[in-house]
Amino acid sequence: TAHLQHSPEQRRAADIIHLLLLYRPLLDAFIIDFFTEDLWAQLPPAWQPALASATPTQLAKLLEGCGSPGASWPLSLLAFAAAARALAFPRGSPGGSPRPPCQSSLLHPLLRRHVKPKKQHEIQRLSKLLQRLSQATGCQRVVDIGAGQGHLSRILSFGLGLSVTAVDSDGRLVSLAERFDQELLQELRKTKGLEKTRGLGLHPLTPNAPQHIAGRLDPAAPWGDFLLPPNPPGSGPAAQNPLGGPGGSKDGGQVLVTGLHACGDLSPALLSHFTRSPAVAAVALVSCCYMKLSTAPQPPGCPLGYPLSASVATLPGHQLSYRAREAACHALEEFEGRLCRGSSQLRAHCYRAVLESIICATDPSKRHLGLQPGRKAHGLSFPQYAHLGLPLAGLDPARVPLDSEAVGAMLEQQHKVVAFYTLGQLLAPVVETLILLDRLLYLREQGFHCALVPLFNPQFSPRNLVLVAARIPLATVLAGLDKDNEDWDSSEDRHSKEDEDLG
Repeated sequence: TAHLQHSPEQRRAADIIHLLLLYRPLLDAFIIDFFTEDLWAQLPPAWQPALASATPTQLAKLLEGCGSPGASWPLSLLAFAAAARALAFPRGSPGGSPRPPCQSSLLHPLLRRHVKPKKQHEIQRLSKLLQRLSQATGCQRVVDIGAGQGHLSRILSFGLGLSVTAVDSDGRLVSLAERFDQELLQELRKTKGLEKTRGLGLHPLTPNAPQHIAGRLDPAAPWGDFLLPPNPPGSGPAAQNPLGGPGGSKDGGQVLVTGLHACGDLSPALLSHFTRSPAVAAVALVSCCYMKLSTAPQPPGCPLGYPLSASVATLPGHQLSYRAREAACHALEEFEGRLCRGSSQLRAHCYRAVLESIICATDPSKRHLGLQPGRKAHGLSFPQYAHLGLPLAGLDPARVPLDSEAVGAMLEQQHKVVAFYTLGQLLAPVVETLILLDRLLYLREQGFHCALVPLFNPQFSPRNLVLVAARIPLATVLAGLDKDNEDWDSSEDRHSKEDEDLG
């Protein structure tokens, strides 16, 4: 990795790790332990008065970096926030429209069926990127790993005419995807795909259904043998891999590989297949569930989930705890919106921290049980909330004092809980950046072309960074990509001068 040691990516990774080491207690803390471990006292003393008096709007400004959050805020706190914002990859759409996603006007009406607006937004944009990759590489075959109900595969095959193999480990989802395909084919036979596009400026669909396979990825196997039986196996083993041997697909050509929300170790496994399999011309991955990444040695041939790159692995302090990797999955923009609105949802973390304190005082063995009293429980009073939560821990609410002075004193500290949680939110994108940067460096170390693109609107697609890697330069693939998107507020400063090498 000598040629990368002084690259912007390497420097950014080192700077991120240095920042995380300085504030690791903030990053590794569970907010439910706010009272049981006195997390407030762990903050730098100079920060505490400013944060204790901060309004939700001021905290939102701290996250966004727009305007001054407070006249008397200590410089060390402002510097921490500025460093966190500067080291995280640009996510696009800064201060973008908070409106919820709507039906995508760029998708054929038949391709919107069974698809929520958020997913429509994602598959329309990712399919456009894959179409450009197909044109640049000359590959007409796409392998969609973790295809689920087949929404992305459907737009690639029916909408763009590509030859698609959709793989998922859940046989029930595979059956559902095949059913949706048949429904669409029946509609096409009735309408010939024309009537529903008249006046919309959309191309008619083609009767080109994807092939669906139930199976799991074997990260240690050669590309042509990468399928394992689904889990649970069901009635039998996975269908024979249609992709041919390690030299390419059945027809001798290369394939594109994609994964929309490839969970945990699936993304590193796909990248590993790409680097050692000439059959894979390019990959486009959107990751999720970073807390499921493996961080301990794996069986021979299986890549480590994190770190992947030699560049990051050799940096002291690069390790990321489960809690840190879980934080990287947070929806920063959604939390900013709650702060700006002063949403009642802000009390949820305080409620849970108070409940944890009560549970630990009653029975310490029941600590960290992962209770979920309900998604809308923040709209209840605390006694109502506790009456839902305590039975989940096997405790009788009637035997627990819920209106004591101690409980009241904790509830009055909601503003401190929100402030502490906000600091963790500042670091969440930095952790995600380190994980994705590690993958970028892994690819660069082996000489591949790669980029991180904020392809989705982060207002409603928190995991919006797409990792693209290919055996050819990507400049023509990525040039003007934002202009293809219907309601995407692309930031003109998406890449700073230093970020030219990252994108």
